[in-house]
Amino acid sequence: MRILLWHVHGSWTTALVQGPHEYLLPVLQERGLYGRGRAETWDWPPSAVELSPEEAASADVDVVLLQRPLELEGLAEHWLGGRAPGRDVPAVYVEHNAPQGRIAEMRHPAADRPDLTLVHVTHFNDLFWDPGSTPTRVIEHGIVDPGYRYTGELPRAAVVINEARRRGRVTGTDLLPRLNGTVPIDLFGMDAASLGGIENPPQHALHDELARRRVYLHPIRWTSLGLSLIEAMHLGMPVVALATTEAPEVVPPGAGTTSTDVEVLRQATRTLVADPDLAREQGRAAREAARARFGLERFLADWDALLAEATS
Repeated sequence: MRILLWHVHGSWTTALVQGPHEYLLPVLQERGLYGRGRAETWDWPPSAVELSPEEAASADVDVVLLQRPLELEGLAEHWLGGRAPGRDVPAVYVEHNAPQGRIAEMRHPAADRPDLTLVHVTHFNDLFWDPGSTPTRVIEHGIVDPGYRYTGELPRAAVVINEARRRGRVTGTDLLPRLNGTVPIDLFGMDAASLGGIENPPQHALHDELARRRVYLHPIRWTSLGLSLIEAMHLGMPVVALATTEAPEVVPPGAGTTSTDVEVLRQATRTLVADPDLAREQGRAAREAARARFGLERFLADWDALLAEATS
């Protein structure tokens, strides 16, 4: 099967392109918002192929995976030489994000499109978005297992937030000063340097650096389930997370602590940093839970089943 999709979320796409299909990735010379092409910091197989606008206009495409309103509103049709997703080419819309705004106004951009399937990556997102008459499906994340790498040698907490300054309260950036008084915190992510953090190294190096920290801290208030949280659990890190959106469903008892009380998070972080044996024990439980729920085989099987339905 030949699948057209934009490189929007690197970690999620890394899992998807491990499947048995050919993945066509729009690319432009500047590699920006409209055509990023292949990843530069993740390892992708040769089946992930870059496609110029000229090539895409006449390409044989079995299905389009839409991920942003601008793709639905005309970008995909333009690249496909006038072929409309859902009408001329089978299409699936993948929603990576939790909705923003008032609860009564959380209508999805792909609402009332029975010619599409709207796929959510968490049950929380499926619950909160209003899809109208568009059929929905939940396919939870899958992870290319980085392996158990935990050493916990540094008595510090690791946090991963991309664009932490811009996203502010959404990602809990404002909570970091309150939590930083508990134990030293190392912030990783795009634009992290502007807050005294560490810019994202390549994924394998990031995983090694995270695993050296004693605990993974997840202060996210309102986003979809961060893949960095799942990756940290795969690495064998114990987790301290704000109990919002999908996080309470993902971190089981014994694998860490989830709470909406910042003081509880402070105490849990302090306890884990002070007790390496407890941290290692909870990290092993976190890895076991993450592997059971977010295995790559299950993720790809779910997607193969949906793609077969969409193109039948």
